[in-house]
Amino acid sequence: MKNTKENLFEYLNQLGIETQTVEHPPAFTVKDAKAHRDNLSGAHSKNLFLKDKKGQLWLVVCLEDRQVNMKDLKTRIGSAHLSFGKPDLLMDVLGVSPGSVSPFTLINDVEIRVRVVLDQEMMACLYLNFHPLENTATTQISNEGLLSFIKSCGHQTDIVAF
Repeated sequence: MKNTKENLFEYLNQLGIETQTVEHPPAFTVKDAKAHRDNLSGAHSKNLFLKDKKGQLWLVVCLEDRQVNMKDLKTRIGSAHLSFGKPDLLMDVLGVSPGSVSPFTLINDVEIRVRVVLDQEMMACLYLNFHPLENTATTQISNEGLLSFIKSCGHQTDIVAF
């Protein structure tokens, strides 16, 4: 059974990681999310669930307005040819539907199938904002809190200059 938003918040609390969450109407795209930020300062993101030609899964998290060239990205992260992961694979591995992908979904990747790539410029921001397993809310977390959370889920991160 996959974790819920409430399970996520309980887990973050157990880790001693402080967050702030704003509820809002569903936001499926960066454009949608921009309309529902309220007073959450910090960086906002674009989250890409990808699969390479060899079957490796990737979660690429970058600044929301970053243009991502897949050929360039492939070289930067050392992957085979990249394409977007299918919705059923996303649900199976990260427990969410398209539009709800974020680093918080790593709580559901208990088999550690996903490699995590974080935007270096984004990680230079003190606060970061992501959907908490559903796209009807945005949760703010510190950059150090995010790294602690990802590590606690058993994942390593590659911080890459885009």
